[in-house]
Amino acid sequence: MEKKQKKSLIDRFLNGIEIAGNKLPDPISIFAILAGIVLLASWLLNKIGLTAENPTSGETLEVVNLLSKEGLQQIVTNMVSNFTGFAPLGIVIVAMIGIGVAEHSGLITAMMKKTVLSAPKNMIVPVLIFTAILGSVATDAAYIILPPIAAMIFMSVGRHPLVGMVAAYAAIAGGFSANIIITSLDVLLVGITEEAALLVDPEYKGLATMNYYFMAVSTVLLIIVASWVTVKIVEPRFGKYEGKMEVLEKVTPQEIKGLIWAIISALIYIGVLLVTIFPENGILRGENGSFLDSPFMSGIVPLMLFLFLIPGIVYGIVVGTIKSDRDVAGMMFKSMADLASFIVLSFVAAQMIAFFSWSNIGTILAIKGAETLQTFNISGVPMFIGFIFIAALVNLLMSSASAKWVLLAPIFVPMFMYLNYSPAVTQMAYRVGDSITNPITPLLAYFAMLLAFARKYDKNIKMGTLISALIPYSIFFAIMWVILFSLWLLLGLPMGPGESIHINN
Repeated sequence: MEKKQKKSLIDRFLNGIEIAGNKLPDPISIFAILAGIVLLASWLLNKIGLTAENPTSGETLEVVNLLSKEGLQQIVTNMVSNFTGFAPLGIVIVAMIGIGVAEHSGLITAMMKKTVLSAPKNMIVPVLIFTAILGSVATDAAYIILPPIAAMIFMSVGRHPLVGMVAAYAAIAGGFSANIIITSLDVLLVGITEEAALLVDPEYKGLATMNYYFMAVSTVLLIIVASWVTVKIVEPRFGKYEGKMEVLEKVTPQEIKGLIWAIISALIYIGVLLVTIFPENGILRGENGSFLDSPFMSGIVPLMLFLFLIPGIVYGIVVGTIKSDRDVAGMMFKSMADLASFIVLSFVAAQMIAFFSWSNIGTILAIKGAETLQTFNISGVPMFIGFIFIAALVNLLMSSASAKWVLLAPIFVPMFMYLNYSPAVTQMAYRVGDSITNPITPLLAYFAMLLAFARKYDKNIKMGTLISALIPYSIFFAIMWVILFSLWLLLGLPMGPGESIHINN
């Protein structure tokens, strides 16, 4: 009789996570329970008198009791606006209008067939990871566009679609601070860093490129790490896909014709966009010709909607899947129907996140965590590793990268400057910590969207399965990124153009 193969320690750990996670209630119930916990915690911590001093303004922050008369009035009167103002909801709905037409017209399937049949299969995973990391240029839109497409790509080559979906999501979320392109986040964070640095050096001037060298090398590192985790850990856990596999058939001449016209229409659309952004006085450029802080970057989601919608319609007309405007409307309706569970979940999640923000609990805990690190008498690499993990833990409570940095920068940038470390080093340490727990933070609303998309391939999938698949990425990102950061500090390499590790060399 053949002996049963003994499971590895990692497998047993992840199995435990999956079993425990799958015993949790439905995500809608989880967010409702969390909302109740936040309400009770706001009452209790308010009675205890938990406070913290805001390092930016010097204001004393108190926990707001949401079970008071004023708190309950705020909850009732803002419940609808919490839902309608929930940022991921609008982004997902708008993006899916265009993606839905491109999918149901057959454009995405035809593009995948053409691409997959032409590309080496052993390069699919690293190319997917690289594309997902680059996706941070499109900010939140990447969370909506890439995971579903990655799932279809994996399924088209006989691999489990959920593996592709999870890998893409983990690379987008965990690789948000690794890129070879300067993004709007670089501009946003450097402004906060500069303000904090001025407390020590009134003449300090930060650049959006201050972390570029480290970020570029991190991109290569994360591609390798994420590809290894996907192939060696995540894919074996999912095993063979038991659902209906999409058979890859050769692209027909009519489909090729449709692809050609779809590409032509996309190029024309892109050409029109270039005219609006490349001249310094272009209508989609910002003040003083700014590109990163511009209407183009702010409007990237609706602009991407048309990038899918126009070629999708053109393709459908050429191949015959679209014969009238009713067909286009029908495809949009189908894509909205697929989002029904996400829309309901968004209502509950929006309330919980709003309660958490109103209560000040997350802000106060972030400040307390920063103060705790300051009390430890450590320096050099251990000090920065401690800071990275403080940022990672805070990220589990606050999902906004800029909001966390507004709180932490005035504490840590001056503190490390007094120890002769450049603000660029502190900012990068924060970004590493902020990124490594992104795939598993419950307050990143796109996790709920990932679960909704995953149920297209497995209607019974639960949170535990997804969490157990995402945790390996966070663990190995943390290990390898901390090692890279430590070596970078020890070797004294510049973080970016003109940014040394130390202020005084």
